[in-house]
Order: sequence, then structure tokens, then C-alpha cells
Amino acid sequence: EFQRIHAPILQPERKADDPAALTQRVSPMPATAPSAPVERRNFVDEHIFGKMERDGIPHAPQAGDSEFLRRVTLDLIGRIPTADEIRAFVQDSTADKRARKIDELLAREAFAEKWAYYYMDLFRANGKMGRGRELFHYWLKENLRADRPYDEWVRAIIASSAKSNHVAAASSVIAREHVQGKAQPDDGVDLGMVHQLDTHDELTVLYAKAFLGINVSCVSCHDGAGHLEKVNVHLTSLTRNDFHRMAAFLGKTRYLMYWENANPQSGEFYIDDGGPGYDTEGASMLRVPRWGGETSPKFILSDEGPRPGENLRDALGRILTAHPQFARATANMFWKQLMGYGVVEPFDEFDLLRQDPDNLPEGWALQPTHPELLEELAQSFIDSGFSVQQLLRTICNSSAYQLSASFPGEWKDSYRDYFARKFVRMLSAEELHDAIVISTSRPSSFKFGEDSVGMAMKLSQPQGSGDLKYLLRSFGQSTRRNPPKPLSGSLLQPLVLMQTPVVADRIRADDDSRVQRLLDAYDDNQKVVEEIFLAT
Repeated sequence: EFQRIHAPILQPERKADDPAALTQRVSPMPATAPSAPVERRNFVDEHIFGKMERDGIPHAPQAGDSEFLRRVTLDLIGRIPTADEIRAFVQDSTADKRARKIDELLAREAFAEKWAYYYMDLFRANGKMGRGRELFHYWLKENLRADRPYDEWVRAIIASSAKSNHVAAASSVIAREHVQGKAQPDDGVDLGMVHQLDTHDELTVLYAKAFLGINVSCVSCHDGAGHLEKVNVHLTSLTRNDFHRMAAFLGKTRYLMYWENANPQSGEFYIDDGGPGYDTEGASMLRVPRWGGETSPKFILSDEGPRPGENLRDALGRILTAHPQFARATANMFWKQLMGYGVVEPFDEFDLLRQDPDNLPEGWALQPTHPELLEELAQSFIDSGFSVQQLLRTICNSSAYQLSASFPGEWKDSYRDYFARKFVRMLSAEELHDAIVISTSRPSSFKFGEDSVGMAMKLSQPQGSGDLKYLLRSFGQSTRRNPPKPLSGSLLQPLVLMQTPVVADRIRADDDSRVQRLLDAYDDNQKVVEEIFLAT
């Protein structure tokens, strides 16, 4: 049973749509010449190309302007470039045009929209947040737009209190993770409507995974020793009581569900710090019974606890964001989003005893592909004041990021961990939809508050009905009931694209369609084809 439950971790499958395999299928290149030297633009390149040079690994050439522009535009703002943007960029002969384009994209509103949507998926922002979901979405966009220090975001999420999460954005993450204790209240102030201890535990698992890149869900039920030796060396050193002492930082937190006429209100909660503390012998609805132990708060990666008189959740936010693993995990998460793979994979399954190449457990391999790079990337993130924009800028400006997907020679699977080429990725469902909209100049009509918007990436939640819903779900649109899954291809997807009215109705040569306008504008069919190619 253990082997079955943990099989994806013990023996992860290399699927056909793994980024390296997918890239080789769509961007093959016959053997030509050895790697051309590339400019090492920053410390990222020193680590990436230095390792390839030492180990004699060839790499792809730098991407051409059009390949780079499409990549960086999709990666930073979730949209394809327009035909006019492509022409202007390709014709620009200035040496710094790529760096300037990166800065321009980071300053666009679409940057905030794309990454806010990413975080809404990451936190599974759905109806459990109630009306607080829209406020949380706005708060994320404001943070991204202003480049608010990321450690401040995280401390706000952990320590937020509110008379209603509908007016305090960061507290909606807490609302999302609540565990309902029963269907109806017994009296006016019934703490049992929310299972307090299980909610503490759910939040502890979330904070460790999203902010530290470690999965402590197993040790929330049992000690690591005797269970996780084949999975994660570090987790074998943790006990269930270590988890409970981490959860004890939330022990004073109370979650009161608003209700009316014996029915819970829609995702509205009162959150404060008036609770009794964490009970290590309290009953559980989700886990095996708690069996007691220490109740004093202690950070799970150190012995640090709260200062005298310090609010417990303030203490957790302070300790967590000051720990090196916070910056390391965040840098790795964004690296994965831009580069196809994390330096550590999976990005939320760090084994902290396998990070040092000079101090590895017997019989275990080093987990990070480039440990020194990850450390320098994390330190750079700290030195920038936890600037998400600067972290993305550093990666995108590197020659490593700007390599071509085409590889000049025989590709070997062992080259993957060197990042010897840029790996292609599937577009998300929302990116695909918005690419269809941009290329055909025919927006959809989504309800967004009192307004109607035409782009899926502008939304706070997945939408779509009928043919549009089928298209989006076919391409991996999240329901936000579960954590996001890696995008995967299927034979169904091209069939959907060929048959769905979402595409067919936009590409007909009728009325004021883009195709009809091009046919009216040009007598030369070759020119029409060229314009359609640039538009898509």
C-alpha cells in the first residue's frame, strides 16, 4: 500500500509530453556544427555554460529575434506578440533591444494579470473564498504591479486577521483552506462550524509547500522514520510532533464562519487570534487521531520559536521568510516557470539533505542540477529586496534563457539537466484562448464583476460554457479543487481545435473577420499567408 500511494514520487514517469521530449519532437535539427560561443550576460550563464564547458556538453545556439520575442512575451504576460510587435522588434537594430523588451513586458498590466492568475491557480482560489476571491485577485495584481517585496506578501497571507475576509484580501487564503466541521451551528458563536485543528494543519501543509518547497503532508499523519526512507531523506528526520509544533504557530488563530438562518454564508469568515492554542490530542476529521506531544511552537526547519510576547502568526511569517529555504524555493519555482524544469524537481518536493554536493547521504544522488546557481539565485532574490520582477528579469536576460529550442546535433536525454537548449512548453488553456483572440481580433465575452472582458487571463476564476468550456477543459483548465497539474497533450486536443466553433467561427472569411480584412487588403495570396503566420 505504501508503494502504491508513493509511486509517483518513488518512480516518476517520464511522459511523452515531458518538456525535453516534446522539444525534440517539435524542434529537431540535423547534426551541423559544434556549439557556437555565447555571451555570458550574468551569473546564471556562468553557472549554466560553465558546467557544460567543464563536462563537454554541446548546447543550442541563441534564439533568433522572433523565437525570443514569442517566448518572452508568453512567459511574462501570457500572450503572443502581435504582427506589428514582431515587425518592430525584428527591425530594431539596437544592441539592448531584448533587455528593453523584457523591461517593457514587466511594466505591462498584462504581466500582473498573468502572474495573478498563476497564483490564483496555485492557491486554488475558488468559491470557498466567497466574495473575498475577487479582492484577493485585485490584491495580487497590485502586489505584482508595484513589485511589492515578496516576503511582505507572504507575511500578510500568514498573519492576516479580519472581521471579514471579504474586506481583507490576504485572509482569503485562510478562508480557502478551512475545514468545515459540521453542516449547521449549535449556537450563535459555534467554533465547531470550522474544524479549528484540521484547518491549522491544512494551512501548515500549504505554507510549507508553497513558500518552502517542502511537502510535509506525510508527517502530518505519521513520523517520517520507518515510512519515507525511499522518498525523502530529510523527511525521515521529522516527526509528527515536529509538524504539530509548526502548526502550533496557528494554535491561537480562530476561524469563525458567518451564518444566517442556520446556513453558512458564502465563504465569509471572522479570523482573529483568540484561540486556546494547539491541542496535540484533539480529534481530527482528515487525519489519523492525534496522539499528544509538545505544544510549544517551533519552526519545522530550525529550533526557532516566537519571541516573548510576539504574536504567533507574526512570528511564523518572520521566521519563515528569513529562512534561506524561502528564497531558495521561490527562486526555484520561478526558474521552473521560465525554463521548463526546476533546478530542483519537483519544485515543491525539496529533500533538504540532498542539496550539498559535499555532504550527501550514502546511496543518494544530488537533487539540484546546479546547486551553486540555486544558492546565488536565492541570494540575488534576497539582495533585491525579494523583488519578483528583478528575479524574472535576471533569468530572462541570461543567454541560458535565450537559447534556441533547436539543437545543432544529436540530442541526448542526459543533456536535459544541463539546460542545453530551451525547452518548449504547452500553452495553458487561458494562454491558448487568448492567443486565438489576439490572432483573430475577435475577443470572447466573459463576465468580470460589472464588466465584460475578452481575455481569459484577465479573470479571477476559470470561466466558460458550452464549446468554450469544452475547449478550455481539454487543454487543462484548472477547476481549482486540487493543486495545479502539469499540462499534458492528448490526441483529443488537435481534434477539438479543428472542430470547435470557438476557432471555426473566428477564421471564416465573412463579415469583418480578420481573414476577410486581409483578403480585402491584399491581392497577393502570399502576403495574406505571411500576415496570418505573423498573427498566429
